[in-house]
Amino acid sequence: MNLTFYKYQGTGNDFVIIDNRDSILSKNDTKLFARLCDRKFGIGADGLMLLELPGNEEDDFTMVYFNADGNESTMCGNGGRCLVAFAAYLGVIKDRAVFTAIDGKHVAEIKEGLVYLQMQNVSEIEKHDSHLFLDTGSPHHVTMVDDIVNYDVANVGRKIRNGAPYFEAGSNVNFVEKQNDDVFSVRTYERGVEDETLSCGTGVTAVALSMHATKNTNKEEVTVKTPGGELKVTFRETYNGYEDVFLIGPAVQVFKGEIAC
Repeated sequence: MNLTFYKYQGTGNDFVIIDNRDSILSKNDTKLFARLCDRKFGIGADGLMLLELPGNEEDDFTMVYFNADGNESTMCGNGGRCLVAFAAYLGVIKDRAVFTAIDGKHVAEIKEGLVYLQMQNVSEIEKHDSHLFLDTGSPHHVTMVDDIVNYDVANVGRKIRNGAPYFEAGSNVNFVEKQNDDVFSVRTYERGVEDETLSCGTGVTAVALSMHATKNTNKEEVTVKTPGGELKVTFRETYNGYEDVFLIGPAVQVFKGEIAC
């Protein structure tokens, strides 16, 4: 069978996307998903997404996300933004979307070429001596470093991802350097990809909230620079933590193609 696919990227975080509203693929075919994401033997991507029919009357579609290793994963922020752009391309939505992902319901809007994706509320941020830990739809370890450009993200990130207390389940690992009051640079080691990626949406969200929680910024709109480009995160601090959290940035179709599978 020849499978039609689309390649999207959001600040360098790249994805294979498949319109699966007709259930042409089984969600259990993890070996196929891993092969499609393989940069040597497949299309090449940090992850793969299926756009599927909505599960209720409120939603426009359902998001199903797989890591590059082929396993279904937790929420992907940049992936969610790219899937919204893809839904608009297909005509499933116009400029506003409601969809369900593995972490629950999301709303999104496309404005002036940017996708505004509402993330889940965050009620708890663990503060440790060397780092913070929080879940923004995916688990994130956040630590501040100096000279981030030359930091050994791959090796240090791999050790943290596989070490205590995360072990096999693992955590994404974000290394952050403050640029000014509301601008931070971040590099992320992503589990499932098992390497540094050019950008991570849930990681950028985790960084913005962590920097506010530790008083590194008092702004509720933060710019985060990744190796793949800039994203913005807006939020509102409440007695219950952080609400109205939005991840904002571009989502671009790179190409459409067919692959034998």
